[in-house]
Amino acid sequence: MSPYRILVVDDDRTVCQSLKFLLSKRGFEVNVVHYPTDVAESLEAFKPHVILLDMNFTIETSGRQGLALLKRIREQQPEVLVILMTGWATVQLAVEGMKLGAKDFIAKPWDNKEMISAIESLITIYDPKISVSKLEEEDISMVGKHPDFLEVLEMAERVAPTEASVLILGESGTGKELLAEAIHKGSKRKDHVFVKVNLGGISGSLFESEMFGHKKGAFTGAVADREGRFQKAHKGTIFLDEIGDLEMDHQVKLLRVLQEKSFEVLGSSKPIRSDFRVISATNKDLQSMVFDRHFREDLFYRINLITLYLPSLNERPSDIPILVRHFMANMADLYEMDIPILEDGVLEWLSTQTYKGNIRELKNKVERTVLLNLDKKVITTKDFKDLKLRNTKSSVVNLPRVGEVKLDEMEEHMIRQALSFHEDNISKAARSLGITRSSLYRRLEKYNIEHESQS
Repeated sequence: MSPYRILVVDDDRTVCQSLKFLLSKRGFEVNVVHYPTDVAESLEAFKPHVILLDMNFTIETSGRQGLALLKRIREQQPEVLVILMTGWATVQLAVEGMKLGAKDFIAKPWDNKEMISAIESLITIYDPKISVSKLEEEDISMVGKHPDFLEVLEMAERVAPTEASVLILGESGTGKELLAEAIHKGSKRKDHVFVKVNLGGISGSLFESEMFGHKKGAFTGAVADREGRFQKAHKGTIFLDEIGDLEMDHQVKLLRVLQEKSFEVLGSSKPIRSDFRVISATNKDLQSMVFDRHFREDLFYRINLITLYLPSLNERPSDIPILVRHFMANMADLYEMDIPILEDGVLEWLSTQTYKGNIRELKNKVERTVLLNLDKKVITTKDFKDLKLRNTKSSVVNLPRVGEVKLDEMEEHMIRQALSFHEDNISKAARSLGITRSSLYRRLEKYNIEHESQS
């Protein structure tokens, strides 16, 4: 990473000495400033790439001096990367700083490894001179040539080898989970575990047990020790899907774990440290939720050091022909058959359709049409239209007479029908069944119903 220049701004000389020793050993050129009044001169003479900025310079700990200094730094050198240093009790100050242009914040006392990681991550992401490796192509999320989509991939490739937290936004079915896994595979953690957590599927009472684990006897029903998701993710990546569905009282618990990288197992007072990288995803507008006070602002800024927005399929219709050919080629490999020929006009027709389920819906449409027409060498537009008609007819449910089936069998059948009709979209399936998402997840587990997780 050398010869990057780092300016440490802190009135605590011990802190400055410690950071200078740590960063110099890593190959950085380091300068320190103890007084806010000396920062402007140092900026001009030293021209740092990164600034580590403390938030308080007096006994009074409001952090206003730090915020005022951040504004002056941004005015003098808007391109410099600023990392704020703050205590846990003043995380809200860091959030204010992020709004003013700071790129990250680190709590004191810091972990040396995390400090180095934060600095190197920002340099890798924002320095165009640093080349990055291409992500591995995935079945769905990595196929396309639309400029908006390619822009997302370019940023994903740049952020993948870093330790930066990533927030992936996009509608259901756009491939958020696959992109998260591709980022993991492009990271230094690729040889370790990728832990997926569907936060929308965890009931409130089970959140702590599921995420942090529990000891035998910690509560009624805890018949054995259980390892939590954060402990499983040690040295790997944890993917927090549907983070917008997380209940408010659990958001502060999640924030503390992300901030401190430690937690306590239920039934134990011994803190456990876990080295993990976090990638989150949601189909909700988190900024609006923050404004409406349905999502914590401090957690929002903790999880989205980098935000990636996956455009919907309807925003990139020019990619539909590419995706269709890709799906058909995959099917040909899977079933050891020749790639079917598409009648003229099929791709054009498919490109004009609306896909509420996005890429997942298109994939299912292509695969089902091909499988239902294996005896044909040429697939026509009519074949795709017939599939739509068949799906409409199959959605009509004929109720059996009393005594013909058991209630559990009927419930399982309805759940499978709802999942099929809504292309594995959990939210829509739950609404159509008149139950909550968490209730649906419990029934999926009860009946051992496999499904492809969609928001």
